Amino acid sequence: MAIAFLSRLNLQEILQTLSVLQWVPVYIFIGAIPIILIPYFLVFTKFWMVSVLALAWLAYDWNTHSQGGRRSAWVRNWTIWKYFRNYFPVMLVKTHDLSPRQNYIIASHPHGILPYGIFINFATETTGFARIFPAITPYIATLEGIFWIPIVREYVMSMGVCPVSELALKYLLTQKGSGNAVVIVVGGAAEALLCHPGASTVFLKQRKGFVKVALKTGAYLVPSYSFGQNEVHNQETFPEGTWKRFFQKTFQNTFKKFLGLNFCTFHGRGLIRGSWGFLPFNHPITTVVGEPLPIPRIKKPNKETVDKYHALYINALRKLFDEHKVQYGLSETQELTIV
Repeated sequence: MAIAFLSRLNLQEILQTLSVLQWVPVYIFIGAIPIILIPYFLVFTKFWMVSVLALAWLAYDWNTHSQGGRRSAWVRNWTIWKYFRNYFPVMLVKTHDLSPRQNYIIASHPHGILPYGIFINFATETTGFARIFPAITPYIATLEGIFWIPIVREYVMSMGVCPVSELALKYLLTQKGSGNAVVIVVGGAAEALLCHPGASTVFLKQRKGFVKVALKTGAYLVPSYSFGQNEVHNQETFPEGTWKRFFQKTFQNTFKKFLGLNFCTFHGRGLIRGSWGFLPFNHPITTVVGEPLPIPRIKKPNKETVDKYHALYINALRKLFDEHKVQYGLSETQELTIV
């Protein structure tokens, strides 16, 4: 198997494949180290002080991830991310300038099975975010639970990842100066279940929290859409009424209840192009960042105000989608479906 893999791929393809292959397992591996070793050292060995120091540091440093974290230009510029980018490839497109005198919430759609394009474009510099948007500092907002795990929190903070909590968002948008752009995948894990090749469906109709945060902080809303994000995996949804669908829904509901994640039944390519596996297909992903929508700062916005700016945002997202869909592989008749 290994010989066939090496013989059919050139060195660049091998490095690209390995760069994508390592992405999720690295989080699992470095997360398992403290989860297993801290209690083990604490209870079963004479090195209990190592566990105490690790937990003491976590307690002492607890607020850092909610106050901008510790980003590292070195990590964001690792060579591995270039191979990751070229695997698809991934591209970042600007339609309007972002003034460094303002703060922004970049609402990103769709989530995809896994948000490859969003990660590469905003958590690394391999597509040139700093060059395309000078003097703007991006932060990707994600589930706060990953910041409770030593080592993992350091790794994600180094790439500019922050919690999607209101506390962290307000700090970045009101207490850390200007020129900050928090990227929120508005549809979240729930949207992953809607991601199928050929589909342009976003989970947005009842997602208004990001608009409320924008109003409370005065951050401008910026729509962005990653064309091709839904094409890199095939997702299987079994027919209703079948035993397969019963077990699928049961597993998904359990996963959602305990981990806050939606489990998708998906597949892609294997180590060799054309083979079956769980790697994403080599399909271009282009993230287009739209025009900023000015938002007034209102300390306690009422429901009508939130609904008004939510509707304005949806119109801006539809406009962005319609203006670029043909250029990035969709038909003229393709419509953005909002649920």
